[in-house]
Amino acid sequence: MLQIDLLGNEGIVTLAPHGPLEKADFERLSGIVDPYIASNGSLKGLMVDAASFPGWESIGALFSHLEFVMGHHRKIERVAVVSDSELLKLAPQVAKHFVAAEIQQFPANEKARALAWLKGSSTSDL
Repeated sequence: MLQIDLLGNEGIVTLAPHGPLEKADFERLSGIVDPYIASNGSLKGLMVDAASFPGWESIGALFSHLEFVMGHHRKIERVAVVSDSELLKLAPQVAKHFVAAEIQQFPANEKARALAWLKGSSTSDL
């Protein structure tokens, strides 16, 4: 289950996984962000707030995740990964080779700092 919150006035979506990711999670996510992007051109930011990486429920869920990333990465300006998970700490280093968005990792206790960065602050301003 993926908790999805769109901060419409900010142009930011926050994602918090609660268990393995499901194919339906990415269908719901697209249903929320696609109309916003159609109206506004892009999302300012996306925050992944996860204590640990929950994995995927099935191979179909993994493919849905990859399809979402490939279909949206040019329409999202910044991605903040908020986690102390060693695997998720590595994600920005790997993802930067495949996605257009600027990606930054933040410790789990710095969610407010991550949100400020998504809103446009530089990390040196924080």
